[in-house]
Order: sequence, then C-alpha cells, then structure tokens
Amino acid sequence: MAVGIWVLNDQLHLLQAALASCKPSDARVLLVESLSVLNAGPHLQKQIFFWSAQRHFADELRCAGWKVDLVEAPSYAEALTGWLTSHGISELRVMEPSDRPIHKAIERIAAQLETQPDWQLRWYRNNQFLWSKAEFAEWVGTKKQLRMEFFYREGRKRFDLLMAADQPLGGEWNFDKENRKPPRGGLIGPPALWFEPDSCTEAVIEKLLELQVKYQLTGAARPFRWGVNRQQGLDVLEHFIATRLADFGPYQDAMVQGEATLWHALISPYLNLGLLQPLEVLKRLEQAGLEQQVPLASLEGVIRQILGWREFTHGLYQHFDANYQFSNALEATAPIPAFITNLGGSGMQCLDSVLAELASSGYLHHIQRLMVLGNLGLLAGWDPQAYVAWFTSQFVDAHDWVMQTNVLGMGLWADAGKLASKPYAASGKYLQRMGTYCQNCRFDPAKRSGPDACPFTALYWNFLDRHSERFRSHPRMALMIKQLDKFSSEERFAIAATAAGYEWAQSGTSK
Repeated sequence: MAVGIWVLNDQLHLLQAALASCKPSDARVLLVESLSVLNAGPHLQKQIFFWSAQRHFADELRCAGWKVDLVEAPSYAEALTGWLTSHGISELRVMEPSDRPIHKAIERIAAQLETQPDWQLRWYRNNQFLWSKAEFAEWVGTKKQLRMEFFYREGRKRFDLLMAADQPLGGEWNFDKENRKPPRGGLIGPPALWFEPDSCTEAVIEKLLELQVKYQLTGAARPFRWGVNRQQGLDVLEHFIATRLADFGPYQDAMVQGEATLWHALISPYLNLGLLQPLEVLKRLEQAGLEQQVPLASLEGVIRQILGWREFTHGLYQHFDANYQFSNALEATAPIPAFITNLGGSGMQCLDSVLAELASSGYLHHIQRLMVLGNLGLLAGWDPQAYVAWFTSQFVDAHDWVMQTNVLGMGLWADAGKLASKPYAASGKYLQRMGTYCQNCRFDPAKRSGPDACPFTALYWNFLDRHSERFRSHPRMALMIKQLDKFSSEERFAIAATAAGYEWAQSGTSK
C-alpha cells in the first residue's frame, strides 16, 4: 500500500502530525499551489507569503529525506487526484485543517475516490494548537458564558506558565490596567526585523504580478520583507525578545501614524503557518523574560495574546457549529464601501493611514484591526459575512478560524455576545486618546453632527440610538444609553441626519 501525505499550506512544520506518523522512506509528500485561491482576490503580500513559505518548506522536507511533489494546478482537487493516480497512492494521510471549509473540501474529494478498491483517508489530530477540540469542549462543560479570562487562567495552570505553585506570578492573572497607555508625546518603536526576498520568493512575486490583473489582487508586491521559513520565524521571535518585549505591554493598544509595528511581536504569521509552534514560543518568552527581568506586565501581556486569545478563538471556532459563520445579530446589511476594497480614499485620516499600511505589508496590529477597521464596520452596519471575507483575503496572518471569531464575534458583535461580553464600539474620542491620527484630520472627534463631525463619533451615537432598546439593560452598555437619553430630540435628529449622509453606512433612530 503506497502512502501519501498531503501537507496543507498552513502546516509547515517537520513535526506536524501526518508527517510524524511515518518515516521519510515510507511515504511521498504533496504540497499544492492552487490558482483557485486567487478567486478570493487575496492581498499580494499574503499570497506571496503563503506560496513562498510552502516552496521553502518543500526544500526543507527534501533535505530531511522526504520525497516531495509541489504541484501547481488550477484547483486542489485536480492536483490531488492526478497525484494519487500518478504514484498509485491508496492511503492518504492528512493532518486536520484549522479551517472548516478546507476540511469539508478534502472530504468531498475523498468521497469521489471511495469507489476505488483499498482506498482510505486517514486524519491526524492537528498538533499546532495546545488545546484539542475535545479538550476545549471539556473545559466548556456546562458553562453558560465562555470568557477568555477564565480559559486563559486554566491555560496558565495547565502549561505551568508564569506560575508560582498554584498562584500567578506577581499575584495577578493579568495587568491590563498597566497596558493601556496612550501615545503621549509621540512614540517611535524599535526597527522591526525584515528580510530581503531570495530567488525563490522573487519567482513567486513575478508569478503573482503576472496574475494580479486577472484575479484583481490588491496591495503592493514590493517591498516584500516577511520571513518565509522556520529559521527566519525564529529570528523574528528572538529579535522581539531582544528589542521589543520589555516595552510591549504599556503601549500595546497605542496607535501612531507612521509607526506601523511599534513594539508588536510580528510572529502571528509564522505561528499561523506552523513555522513556529505555540508552546515553544511561550516557553522561550517566559525563559527570556524572567532571565532579563522584563516587566511582568509586558511579559504577561504577550503570553496572554498567544496562550489566551489565540487558543481561545481557535477553540471557539472548533466548538461553534458551521452556522456561526452566518451570525448577524445586529441585522447589519450595508455593503462594504469602495474605500475599503481599494485600501484608501475615505477622507478619514485614521482609516486611510491604516489602509495604506495594510496595502504595503498585509499587516496591521490588533488594535488597528479592532478599533479602526472593526469599530467602523460595527458602527456603520457593514454586512458581516462580506467583511469577514475581506479581512480573510487581506491579512498575511488571516485564516478562516482567525477571522470568523475575531471579526464576527469581537469586531462586529454579530454573534450577540457568544465571544465578547459587549460590542467594542467607540467614538472618535477613543481614537483621539489612543492614537495620533486626529492631529492631521479634517474631522473633529468632539462633534457628533454636522459636516465636520468625525464619522466615528456621529456613527457611534447613531449606533447606540439604533440599538438602544437592545442595550438599555446591558450591564456594560446601559450607562451610555442613559447618556444618549439626555440628548435633546433636535440633537438626536441631527446625529441621525449626519449618519444618513454617509452612503456607506446604515442609519436611523432607535427601534
């Protein structure tokens, strides 16, 4: 029986479960470069990163003694069926995908092959996450509410991270209050570690530039500076530890125009492709942080991002059924505006700045994603499924499991609080406090109506007005509804009129 292993393009690690199931001499390995993924119009930087990393991993596998076929094809189905036939493979081994649509697609392909004698598909548990689906379900148990903070505490205990016996180091589980400083006086973060593309990456860039017009691929291909192999991912981690870890905490929510990365780690793309493994990253961060006496607020803050938020959102994605993707609790229907798909042209300094950064690198840090892009989509009532699709196509670290939870649940509150206890809705005053964009913008974040009113501010109050009855008794939203109730009818009308002037947003008064 000939054995084949299909390594998906976000499973690029020599110890991934399907590869670990046999010796290099006992199986062939397939990697696929499918043109079908371009139909979603991905960002050039994202697709360069994915395909170049996969090509580099093919070379790494060959050096480790594996027989490797990297197949370029119109679709995954054509690549797989042709490869199975060419090499007489009757047993296909696959590590379970992180993304539900990929899992279903593989099952459909396998179903077409079941009529062949002695054919079988063998799944292996995805070992790129610390919690399996069954383990997460056991943690969920009969809980009425699923909150990351309690999951995170369980993870700290389970993996013995930043613990003193059964208590957290420093006596606190998190230091959020210390990690929300605004960018007073301007901030300049240390230089990020970037890489020059090698000949392999250059070949991918040229291929995608030829396909850019046909598939309407967005963003810029050059300069492409992401690492594309495991060693470069490890280098980025060490660079973060050496230059950014100590100051990561206080300003992790700050936004500074012209400073695209500040003290952020930039390791999520490498984690999400499997080039780095979560536990090795966490243990290395803990070891280095304690040895270097890094402020506990910074060390705990970055560990929480990985052990808490990353594992929690993946666990929820696996736990929720497939209908989660259709969530739309706030009945948002506005189409995604052209300035989003064109990556600029809104006239809002904050939005156009972050979209320009996205266009050049395929990356934004988490607070820009949540409080600029996500917040505006929430306030403007953009169609959640369309916005998830856009997010998934544009970011170098984007996958279905990442964006379903982070955009639907965290950003748009489309799931009615299954993930986040409250909508992350904020006016222009928040952006003014936590960012530097307002200094160069024609809109006034203090004005709620009129031509000079910041769209974030006008839409914030209109959002509360439209959904006032829903949130009137909400423990974390009721205070703002009470403040809205103090507005005169004339002011509420002016706010609604201002909101109605934005062609790209829903508007109206309370239900």
